[in-house]
Amino acid sequence: MTDLQEILARHQGRVPSVAALVSGGVDSSVVVHRLVEAGFKPHIFYIRIGMQDEDGFVDCPAEEDIELTTLLARKYGLPMDVVSLHQEYWEKVVSYTIDTVKRGLTPNPDVMCNKLIKFGCFEEKWGHHFDYIATGHYATTTYIDDCCYLSTAKDPIKDQTDFLAQINFAQVSKLLFPIGHLMKSEVRDIAEAARIPSAKRRDSQGICFLGKVNYNDFIRRYLGEKPGRIIDRETGKTIGTHRGYWFHTIGQRKGLGLSGGPWFVVKKDTKRNIILVSRGYDPADQYGREIDMAQFDFISGSANLWPDFSIQQLRQGIFSSLAPVCISFKIRHTPEFIGGTLSPLGDHGFRIKSDEPVQGIAPGQYGVVYDLDHRLCLGSGMITAGR
Repeated sequence: MTDLQEILARHQGRVPSVAALVSGGVDSSVVVHRLVEAGFKPHIFYIRIGMQDEDGFVDCPAEEDIELTTLLARKYGLPMDVVSLHQEYWEKVVSYTIDTVKRGLTPNPDVMCNKLIKFGCFEEKWGHHFDYIATGHYATTTYIDDCCYLSTAKDPIKDQTDFLAQINFAQVSKLLFPIGHLMKSEVRDIAEAARIPSAKRRDSQGICFLGKVNYNDFIRRYLGEKPGRIIDRETGKTIGTHRGYWFHTIGQRKGLGLSGGPWFVVKKDTKRNIILVSRGYDPADQYGREIDMAQFDFISGSANLWPDFSIQQLRQGIFSSLAPVCISFKIRHTPEFIGGTLSPLGDHGFRIKSDEPVQGIAPGQYGVVYDLDHRLCLGSGMITAGR
């Protein structure tokens, strides 16, 4: 695992420059504290990425965040800038979210925000001036044979590698995760002991660009409502109505307004605007063992899985003779990993075969692949189908 002292050692006495992305929360604030303690002098950046349309419908209130971040910068005598990526966020993340929902898929805006905004647009505009970018994500990096890999955090509950699994090798090689080796409770203790302004602040919840706006209200704003039927998959009977298939996702249990449950969404017919549901805690049709993924990308290459094949060969389709390899994986943000195998499909796609039935495989989400020890996060692909 890479820590701050190892980073300093790699630079042979020169203190590298660091851009610290700070949100005003306790995690990113402790990042700054740890960097300063280790001998770094980070430049603090607060990124305004809340979404606001032409009518001002949604806008993340940033005043308190900026105030806390400013207090932190003053406490440690560090430079600070507030920078805006509003337009880029709308074009790359919010529009992606709306389009994905409209197609009946389940979006993951947090994954796209990390890939395209925090470590994409920020790097292009400001980050390229610095040796490293430090964030409050619960993740780590590990060097194997001088190759940098994204790796899991000490705290399995808070681990965020699944949200980072779409970043590329250039991005992960430049990232520092100063709290990745800590439990959340340790982060809180450090913040209180150091009298950091945000020490007692509650963790934020939900999708970053929505602020206090309800997700369904946001979707309704841009896609409206389109009443349709809810059908019991087993009987074929209509048992309720919904306001539009885009308000629902595969595996959803709450918010259906049906009695006699629990009911689970098992399929969406977007052409006919129909939601199919199944009753019971473990109906067989909400589970699958095969997960197909498109545009799968390895973060740091595929040497851990197929040592004799380069990532370029895999992308060119030169893998017909490759045998499935054992991996662990996730398809949603949970502490648990599932065992299975990974095999190429062609056309840049891969298939996971799970060792156990997997509930709620939702096209549009990401299948995230790890090594068998749940240590290295190897890459991810968008789920296209599950069976």
